[in-house]
Amino acid sequence: MTPRQRLATKIGAGALALAVPLIAHFEGTVFRTYRDPIGILTSCTGHTGPELMMGQTWTQEQCDQQLYGDLMKHAPALDCVQRPMTNGQRAAFLSFAFNVGNGNFCKSTLVRKANAGDMPGACAELSRWTLAGGKELPGLVRRRAAERAMCEGKTP
Repeated sequence: MTPRQRLATKIGAGALALAVPLIAHFEGTVFRTYRDPIGILTSCTGHTGPELMMGQTWTQEQCDQQLYGDLMKHAPALDCVQRPMTNGQRAAFLSFAFNVGNGNFCKSTLVRKANAGDMPGACAELSRWTLAGGKELPGLVRRRAAERAMCEGKTP
């Protein structure tokens, strides 16, 4: 089973079909190691990790492997939501967890609201997460708006 197939089994093919283009759009894909807007070494489609060094280059296949590996690491965060979710909600929450980390996702007010049955309130929480390095980033504002629209079942 490919990493994509394993991920589709874990989160659902419909959610995966929504999540991958959303994440790829906002992360972008860069075939070399670079520093993100707050200085974190990053490669490909938002991949970070201790193995990265400046000067590395990557192929499309390697970037795809990194992306699906990273998504598999973040898919368990969705288990923190104990209520049924639509594909759009699963995709938006996976994108959010990919960006902020599983711990931040699971401890968030978003998850508390979702588990209390307030899914509209949970979706609205996405709009609050627009800071990185203590500064509001326009890219995060746009990303959160798209995640929220997807979460709410609207076209981003």
